[in-house]
Amino acid sequence: MAMPKLFLRPGHDKPVRRHHPWIFSGAVARIDGQPDDGDIVEVYSSEGEWLARGYLNRRSQIVVRLLTWDREEAIDESFWHRRIDRAVRARTLLELESVTDAYRLVFAESDWIPGLIVDRYADFLVLQCLTLGIERRKELLVRLLAEECRPAGIFERSDRDMREKEGLAPSEGVRWGGEPPDRLLIQEYGHRFRVDVRRGHKTGFYLDQRENRRRTAAYLAGRRVLNAFSYTGAFAVWALAAGARHVVNLDSAADVLSEAAANLILNGFPESSFECVEGDAFRVLRAFRSTGRRFDAVILDPPKFAFSQAHLQRATRGYKDINLQALHLLEPGGILATFSCSGLVSADLFQKIVFAAAEDAGRDVQILERLAQPPDHPIRLSFPEGEYLKGLICRVW
Repeated sequence: MAMPKLFLRPGHDKPVRRHHPWIFSGAVARIDGQPDDGDIVEVYSSEGEWLARGYLNRRSQIVVRLLTWDREEAIDESFWHRRIDRAVRARTLLELESVTDAYRLVFAESDWIPGLIVDRYADFLVLQCLTLGIERRKELLVRLLAEECRPAGIFERSDRDMREKEGLAPSEGVRWGGEPPDRLLIQEYGHRFRVDVRRGHKTGFYLDQRENRRRTAAYLAGRRVLNAFSYTGAFAVWALAAGARHVVNLDSAADVLSEAAANLILNGFPESSFECVEGDAFRVLRAFRSTGRRFDAVILDPPKFAFSQAHLQRATRGYKDINLQALHLLEPGGILATFSCSGLVSADLFQKIVFAAAEDAGRDVQILERLAQPPDHPIRLSFPEGEYLKGLICRVW
């Protein structure tokens, strides 16, 4: 049976030839055959030249996610096995087990497996199936991951946001092996953390900030630290371990602040060494300023502000405002560690935002380090959208 063929409009073949993995709906001229969404289709130029092969979903703005540019490479079980094996071997080469037992194992398009995220938490794997094409092959992928990694269990945590765009409902539960405990315990450079893989943000923990926590902590000895958007307190643990005098964890959710306190106590820090403040960071930072409260270091690790181009201007204002408030709170010579996980906000734009905030605050600022996502979150050169996390460690005068 002939595989369905998708033909591009004239002038829309360049990204495909450059191995970008997405084909948007506006690039499609026609589809020959009657494929179901989730099926594999052959992609052709407007002149009829074979270009690539990928899976289809007409319900998504990204109509095809490309899997191979080799016409001889079939999309069969051995294909998925090779891709998973390559991703796992790439992490083995990083020797991550020497510093942590929690890291990203598969990073979707950046590992040539669009739509699949897999994170390791000690003996368990947590996966996210974000696209219809991956959902259709989930049972196979789970089996291959179990054979490759031999975990105690594989837990799915496919949340609503991304799946809605693919016409999919959320999906959660054990997909292989045993049920994960209520709180998994992981270690990162010897620090221990409790992780809730069922209800926590992302897959339970911000694995992408591991190296940035280590780099930021190097500047925090002897300092009074404000850890804004603290989540479960990982930056706070690193700060106190590095010799910070005191840490304030600030978050809008009482439950994650309780987890932050539990993580600090788990790592041997007395309750007198930290404070947990519940509230909206934008309002609380203004309140700190109005009461004259000051800090020697401020860490800003907010959630994603820009989800689409339509959100970019509002996100830019949000990043500027939160950095402006932080700059007002810092003592001369203080440290600002500031981050953005919005992929649409480039590193260059983010630096300009922080500069604009410094101008408005009347502070002189030096960049000490530029930070990014760690190597278990690689950036595929043909897929720059995989670069999303950026940060600056600054000294403020």
